[in-house]
Amino acid sequence: MNPLQIDSQQAVQELLDFSRRLAEGVDILGGIDPVEVAPLPREAVYREDRLTLYHYTPRVAKPHPIPLMVVYSLVNRPYMLDLQEERSLLRRLLEGGIDIYLIDWGYPEASDRFLTLEDYIDGYLHRCLEEVCHHHGIQAINLMGVCQGGVFSLCYTALHTRQVERLVTMVTPVDFHTPDNLLTHLTRHLDTDLLVDTLGNLPGELLNFTFLSLNPFRLAGQKYIDLVVDNLDDKTNLLNFLRMEKWIFDSPDQAGEAFRQFVKEFFQNNRLIQGELRLGGRRVELGRIECPLLNIYATQDHLVPPAAARALAYHHGSRHYRELAFQGGHIGLYVSQRAQHWIPAAIAGWLREEDESG
Repeated sequence: MNPLQIDSQQAVQELLDFSRRLAEGVDILGGIDPVEVAPLPREAVYREDRLTLYHYTPRVAKPHPIPLMVVYSLVNRPYMLDLQEERSLLRRLLEGGIDIYLIDWGYPEASDRFLTLEDYIDGYLHRCLEEVCHHHGIQAINLMGVCQGGVFSLCYTALHTRQVERLVTMVTPVDFHTPDNLLTHLTRHLDTDLLVDTLGNLPGELLNFTFLSLNPFRLAGQKYIDLVVDNLDDKTNLLNFLRMEKWIFDSPDQAGEAFRQFVKEFFQNNRLIQGELRLGGRRVELGRIECPLLNIYATQDHLVPPAAARALAYHHGSRHYRELAFQGGHIGLYVSQRAQHWIPAAIAGWLREEDESG
């Protein structure tokens, strides 16, 4: 009796085919050089500690006069926004006439364990913004914050309202206590003090394992089976896969104190949306954000649920708030073919609009 109705001969043949593909793939992998990422030309214009501020070479004769500074998350590397030539949100923005700067936070070392959120937001981020303003002879620039970088950008804009002309948030959590927030469920009872006091900086490998565990079947198993079955004999697809793998496992350590603060203040106590967050003795009030605000979220995001991002709509002070919903996931927002043709064009068009507050 075979309750699953499995054809044994077919199963054996599929296993043999899989083994053959795997063996052939090993030969292909052996002939591939290390993958390259971040192909866009850029220049380092400011450095401080581990941080580097990059200016990307414009791709139009007269870029928009108000530059855009991109603030990425501390958790992963920002080259996700410029993974390869045909999958580069930054390239599309540059082609849309936007003048781009980007903060690369670098890799924290043991001596950075006492860096706080104030150091990152009111220190590093602020000095980078002042550097851009000084270079262009202006008082305010546009900001685009990605994921945790979006949280930093919201906090910064609430504290420095006159220095941000327009603000874009991408897959940015605002309400950390929505019922479907898996990261909050994981961290709600975490003894953050014990963790940081024991380890100092949080190892990137530990955080990466945590993120993968949120969807273990797909992220730690199924994708490798799919690679063998569908892509291992196609060099182009294989290189695309390897670039993504490089980014996924390129996880910097996290400065201990900043990690402690972020988990406690945001995930455990949800103080941003409650108006109780304090940085450097000042209260962060989202209602003080009055500049035009574009909030982009992904409808199938397992890291930042749509409700967590859309909560911003009820807590800002802008008269010109707009939302964009992308039908896809957290990473697809940057690298999927559909996103490449839509998201950067929407951002560039919104940034080039005449001042709506006039």
